[in-house]
Amino acid sequence: MNPYASLCDECGVTLYLHSKLDMPTGRETVLHFFEAIQKVQPSMTEFEKRAEEDYFLQEERESGSYRWVSLDRRRLCCGFVNPPSLEAADEHITRILELAPFHLDLSGLQTESLDVMYHFDLIYQGNHDQLVLEAIASGTPLEALSQMPGASVLHYQPILQLALDDTFQLQARLHIETRTNAYHLRNGQASPDAPISLYLTVRQLWNKQPFANFIDSYHNQRRILEELMQGAVLPQVLQPLARAINLQQ
Repeated sequence: MNPYASLCDECGVTLYLHSKLDMPTGRETVLHFFEAIQKVQPSMTEFEKRAEEDYFLQEERESGSYRWVSLDRRRLCCGFVNPPSLEAADEHITRILELAPFHLDLSGLQTESLDVMYHFDLIYQGNHDQLVLEAIASGTPLEALSQMPGASVLHYQPILQLALDDTFQLQARLHIETRTNAYHLRNGQASPDAPISLYLTVRQLWNKQPFANFIDSYHNQRRILEELMQGAVLPQVLQPLARAINLQQ
């Protein structure tokens, strides 16, 4: 089962493979790649070209849980939104990593970095920035500053980036994105379709990495993501955000 589904309105696991060189854009190459994906995952039927050299294939979204793959000028991306389990997301992403090097002629030499990300969306109709500050900065000087008479919190989107090894080739980044602005506050509005988003990413820079292939690196990065979640982000960030929203409803 997905251990995070009950804490948010939407969550997912995403992979970004960044290339130093342009990805193949020939019609035959692109179609063969996406057709190969369809053969192993026939439910991925929604194909579109969104912009010049930007292609997208996904399952239908009606169920709320869907796989997707995209290819743009210098990036291969894939993920699973609201997966039934983290293992299901692993299966989808590793399948893409098995197919991509063969169909797109990908190699470690041209690879800039590999990112693996957890994302969480939490719907809240009030002041996003105020809620985030109260949930994760309670008792700090920042909270005291926000409580000045007549003050309204307009922007609080904490970002923390860490090096996870002494070569700085393995990194982690936590980012909370809010979507309330001054217009919403002046008019007493906040869109229910604009969530608070939490992103946790582990990046492996590829020029001096210890892994022979993308799949091994993916599994290592996913393991580190889960350790970061369980050790700090879940109890100190995600759960407090979810509790704060529940208290306001």
